[in-house]
Amino acid sequence: MKKIVVCCVLLLGFNVSFELDVSAKEEQEDVYEKRLALYKKTEAVTGVPWYWLAGVDAYERGIRKAKPTDHGASGVIHIYFSPQEWVGPLNMKMDDEDPVSIALFEGVGQDGNGNGKASLEEDEDILYTFARYLQSYGYDDENIRIGLWDYYQRDQAVNIITGHARLYKKFQQLDIEDERAFPVPLHYNYSYRSTWGDRRGWGGRRIHEGTDIFAGYNTPVRSTAYGVVELKGWNKYGGWRIGIRDLSNTYHYYAHLSSFAEGLQKGDLVKPGETIGYVGSSGYGKPGTQGKFPPHLHYGMYRDNGYTEWSFDPYPSLKKWEREERKQRADR
Repeated sequence: MKKIVVCCVLLLGFNVSFELDVSAKEEQEDVYEKRLALYKKTEAVTGVPWYWLAGVDAYERGIRKAKPTDHGASGVIHIYFSPQEWVGPLNMKMDDEDPVSIALFEGVGQDGNGNGKASLEEDEDILYTFARYLQSYGYDDENIRIGLWDYYQRDQAVNIITGHARLYKKFQQLDIEDERAFPVPLHYNYSYRSTWGDRRGWGGRRIHEGTDIFAGYNTPVRSTAYGVVELKGWNKYGGWRIGIRDLSNTYHYYAHLSSFAEGLQKGDLVKPGETIGYVGSSGYGKPGTQGKFPPHLHYGMYRDNGYTEWSFDPYPSLKKWEREERKQRADR
């Protein structure tokens, strides 16, 4: 009798979990549909390509995630204007939504949905306001990049947003930011454990900023996300290595490779599961140094908060991606 009760409880728990997963997925898909509709509507009104607006929004969304104590977003658009910037520097009414009054005080806020208000609570108003800013610089990529630099005053911000825009333009989807893959094929022999923060001695005292995945020489190394190849080449610590920036602004670092995938170049766009290189033991010396340690992939993740970058432990993400990929294979 007890066994039957336990089984029923377990099945009930599984069903609830499954329903929650499905509900969360459907809710996220609805968010993507709403965002894309807003981007394309704003493009039709202003002429600013939708993928540039999506790139800016993704960049700012990534910044919000990197600074959890920062403000949140009330809607599906994450582009941020401070209340003072929105209503005007000399405007004493922080909740002013009158476009005429806001313009009088030289605020940036504009009415994007035609309801006679310029509101920080309205996604259309926020997106339209930013699009009109970019529109003042022009519609081609180079002038938009100039506008972005004037706005953010940071080369890296412009580069990241440009990469996001290129990915959205090529793949014509927003949900690509959620797709992930484990960095080595699951049918190969490999092992790993949490090694982030461990001490490293070669080249001076430093901490290990990643997780080591041990595998045989020339085991394929795969991109874990849709992203842009920001870096490719040699480093005395990491050997032959590749850096890829994804749509959450996260930088993925793959080191100690034996070689790169044929034809892969800096600036290329990659997708999850795409082979970018092969496991090796390069590094700890001048270019070409090999064999100072067993073959493995050093995999690191770095978060950008709009000002700087720092490493964080990739182990939980790796375990999650490995588990999800195994489940997908089992469901086929």
